[in-house]
Amino acid sequence: MNILLIQLKRIGDLILTTPAIAAVRKKFPDARITLVISNECKALAPAIRGVDRLLIMPRGFAGIKTLAAVARGGFDFCVDFSRNDRSALLVMLSRAKKRIVSFRIKMRSKFRTRLYNEFVPHRMRDMHTVDYHLALLAPLGIENAPAAIDLALPEDVTTAAGQLLEAHNVRKPFLIFHPGSARAEKFWDAQRWSEVINHAAEHHDVDVVITGGPSLFERTHIGDIKSKVRRQVVDLSGQTDLLTLAALVARARLLITVDSAPMHLAAGTQTPQVILFGPTNPFHWRPRESRALILQGDSTSPMAEFVPKQPRIPMNQISTGAVINAMESLLSSPAARPSL
Repeated sequence: MNILLIQLKRIGDLILTTPAIAAVRKKFPDARITLVISNECKALAPAIRGVDRLLIMPRGFAGIKTLAAVARGGFDFCVDFSRNDRSALLVMLSRAKKRIVSFRIKMRSKFRTRLYNEFVPHRMRDMHTVDYHLALLAPLGIENAPAAIDLALPEDVTTAAGQLLEAHNVRKPFLIFHPGSARAEKFWDAQRWSEVINHAAEHHDVDVVITGGPSLFERTHIGDIKSKVRRQVVDLSGQTDLLTLAALVARARLLITVDSAPMHLAAGTQTPQVILFGPTNPFHWRPRESRALILQGDSTSPMAEFVPKQPRIPMNQISTGAVINAMESLLSSPAARPSL
């Protein structure tokens, strides 16, 4: 049996597709499974389990090689997790006997509707993203599959993370603060970040590590935070690739972050975390299989109830006290990691 899985969205979407990939592998242990991902997600590829062949789909003419590979694939089943024009083209070229997508395609594009022959009656906006991906597997006879994120960090990545910590003299249990995101609207106030970092450094015998991406506006945000911090911090922003960051998160005692890729990496490595949500809805994206306290809006307590529809909420509604209290709650828990 030859199965094609298509996920062309962002890194977080791909991470939240790993339970579905694992479920397909378990159902069809002898199948040849091909996964197509976007070029933006290539860094995550070595951590994806259960796939026999992984194809990268760049944008524009650079994707012709991948299109040709799919056209020659001879697939029996095809599942489109992305539901966009590029994934629809891959579905068409696959000529799979069973071509699966959400029924929402019927409402959005009459042309694309013709490319599929199995429509799953679920909407992404009504479900957690993991549940939506798993629901698309129903036509393959897969139901009630585990929802745990499935990532396999290569040994060399784990070694590189250890060497990075050693090079920066990180010898105590450490906390990771990841304040950045690809979207500036997810930034939390630099002064508030500094107050949380100062509190952690002054009240706990830990090292403090800051991580972040290489973009100028993210590095500027981190620089602003550091200028207000009274204690020494280890700044690893821009110094790690995605999987090395995942290995660092796996060794951390606690992650404090905004809604971004490290949140999903922490869920995959079972690292406790405090997550600051703003314009995105945690109903769809929150970790559920690992210990996470989620903050949004002006509540002083972590969220306990989640709804599929809510207005966009500014990040600045989250108070410094709410983040400190959530952090203290996890650090005082017996389940918190005691050491490296």
